[in-house]
Amino acid sequence: MLKDLIEYVAKSLVDNPDQVQVSEIEGEQTSVIELKVAKEDLGKVIGKQGRTARAMRTILGAASTKARKRSVLEILE
Repeated sequence: MLKDLIEYVAKSLVDNPDQVQVSEIEGEQTSVIELKVAKEDLGKVIGKQGRTARAMRTILGAASTKARKRSVLEILE
């Protein structure tokens, strides 16, 4: 569910939605969601001063609270 949410938001932001890759590493309490986009789309996902990335992390935090889990978003280069 959380992985699909991040994938949807990222594909909506970038120019090359076919190059968006999202993977989820699950632990007992925490899951790490890794987001990888094309090099030219990295700035769009991060945003000015990291605002877009922070907004995505906020959305993820709210959704993971509802799922009673802790989630961390990592944007890979």
